[in-house]
Amino acid sequence: MTLIDRYIARQYITNILALLVILFGFVVTIDMALNLDRYWDQARTMAGVGASGLRIGLVTVMLVWDLWWPRLLQLFNYLCGLVLVGAMGFTVSQLVRHRELVAVLTSGQSLFRVARPIVLVAAAFTLLQLASQQWVIPRIAALLTRDPGEAGQRTLGAAAVPLTKDGQGRLLRAAEFDADKNTLRGVHVIITDARGLAVRRITADEAVWAGNAWNLVGGVSTSREPGPGAAPQPVSRLETSLDPLALKLERYKGMSQSLSWGQVGQLLASLGTGSQTPDLVRTHDRLQRVRYGRLGTAAANMLTLLIALSFFLTREPQGMVLRALKCAPVGIASLIGAVFGAAATVPGIPPQVSVFLPAMVLATVAVALLSRVRS
Repeated sequence: MTLIDRYIARQYITNILALLVILFGFVVTIDMALNLDRYWDQARTMAGVGASGLRIGLVTVMLVWDLWWPRLLQLFNYLCGLVLVGAMGFTVSQLVRHRELVAVLTSGQSLFRVARPIVLVAAAFTLLQLASQQWVIPRIAALLTRDPGEAGQRTLGAAAVPLTKDGQGRLLRAAEFDADKNTLRGVHVIITDARGLAVRRITADEAVWAGNAWNLVGGVSTSREPGPGAAPQPVSRLETSLDPLALKLERYKGMSQSLSWGQVGQLLASLGTGSQTPDLVRTHDRLQRVRYGRLGTAAANMLTLLIALSFFLTREPQGMVLRALKCAPVGIASLIGAVFGAAATVPGIPPQVSVFLPAMVLATVAVALLSRVRS
């Protein structure tokens, strides 16, 4: 890496970090202003009776940090594309203002030579974003479900499971699901026929996840049809696609965005490939969009950066405010379009392909705009 590469890359990285700090600080400050009473009440409970105001204040700061450090990692993944484009605009504007692009041109080099370190740094941050989504966020997914009143806690607790359909069309309900111990209590499973009528019922006092099935404690299977098999029969094992991860996803709808590639694959495998209900088909497509949408969004972020670069690369020193005003709607529309394109259902197109449609469109726009740059 040459001197000019190191100089531009260092300036670009500095602007990226500055934008991240400003945005993170703004978000955390707004949250503290809105939920300070909840943080304070939680801190007073943890500090104990008779604790001084200083101690409660310190505990409050610790609770804010405990709640927000995993959220900031997730927020980085959401804001990465926007920050990369914004920091690029500041970096190139600084180069133009100090006449440094003129010096590059007079040395016989193209303006695209200036863009090279910016693109390389942006690619490195994009890879960091993908690595975070794959290995970091899944490990702290449980911490992302907390609200300010639960700061400092490390458990998900227990909650009831409403009637939920598994991959075989069976209906499962439980009085309590302990997400920390992966156990169910008060289990009821209704097995239906092809017409949707209940033909058998399984009940159990408790169920413990054993890796690939639920081990039932006090499990009993009862047929609702008259005949020799109508007598209750003991059942010790229940194989279903509703494993603890699937139940957690039902409980925390937004948790699917925090799963790794392998975890999404396990959920897809548990849904099966045979005849499925419309609900299961929609769930299958949604998980596919979650998995491949990350790649589509990352590609769209890089292409948006190239599109924005075409607005800022100029041979003549000039005011960059007008160029920024022209770039802003295009860049924002591209980033928002990439997010919605990765989440939207496109009839007739598999989700593995539809998530890349925004990137395909942006690639054409990027080539057209970059070819107009007078370098």
